[in-house]
Amino acid sequence: MATPVIPPASDTATSAAEVSRAPRAERSRSQVSGSSKPTLSCVLLTMGTRPAELRRAITSVFEQEDADVEVVVVSNGAELPELPEGVTTVLLPENVGIPEGRNHGVRATEGDVILFLDDDGWYRSTDLARHVRERFAADTSLGALSFRIADPDGGPDQRRHVPRLRVGDSRESSVVTTFLGGACAIRRTAFEAGGGLPGDFFYAHEETDLAWRIMDSGYTIEYDADAVMYHPAVAPTRHENFYRLNARNRVWLARRNLPWPLAFAYLGTWVGLTVLRERDRAALRSWFAGFREGWREDAGPRTPIRWSTAWRMTRAGRPPII
Repeated sequence: MATPVIPPASDTATSAAEVSRAPRAERSRSQVSGSSKPTLSCVLLTMGTRPAELRRAITSVFEQEDADVEVVVVSNGAELPELPEGVTTVLLPENVGIPEGRNHGVRATEGDVILFLDDDGWYRSTDLARHVRERFAADTSLGALSFRIADPDGGPDQRRHVPRLRVGDSRESSVVTTFLGGACAIRRTAFEAGGGLPGDFFYAHEETDLAWRIMDSGYTIEYDADAVMYHPAVAPTRHENFYRLNARNRVWLARRNLPWPLAFAYLGTWVGLTVLRERDRAALRSWFAGFREGWREDAGPRTPIRWSTAWRMTRAGRPPII
């Protein structure tokens, strides 16, 4: 998904974000029919290093038919290239990470439903926005939709992009317990009920943190195989500090959100899986360094999910111990 350079965390305040809001008339590319339909916004996060890809992503949003989509581009500590007319921009003075960058983007939007799109992804169909709008209009309990990610070169869908334990057929939709951060749509009220994305995570597992809190607020999350975006096939390990942040944030995820019996079971499961799967000694050292860091550092407010929510997750196919 997005490929930010991941520097050490910074305490610099980000309140100086510069927001350039496009006129409402310019942002509209088509008219929404019917006031009962939810309005849509799309947040794109960029490091400014892929101007052609970013423009392609924006164009794919503006080309949506039968749905008015507001577009907000967040520049995470970098200069923005020239963008099409009708785009609201948020310029952050430093790289604050993926979740906090997206939080800034959400604050600049007006839509009832927020789509999140990486700057190197794009929507395959001009009908996606209408499909998303109708899904949220038809089901008020729907909190988030996770999209299917297709390889633009025609390769098979990557299993890691299907957010369920038993992946099965990637073209089959289902209820799930998390979503893909750069390929999803979230109801604003669900986003707010979940407290937004955990900004201190910087990268890794921030979507699951929000997803669990969205479910604990009574909403459902679905993987929608009919909502498709294109994204090149890339490995998550390309991110600097991938193993350390992956482990640290997994500990934070458990400490923040799970009753202690589930938290210890969850972390024990992932220690075992990591040792069994990973053969690179340097990667293992980095992972366990992050695991220790997750216990030593402040994970943020602890608000354990209800046991009834854990049971809903289990019925959805992924109990919160894995």
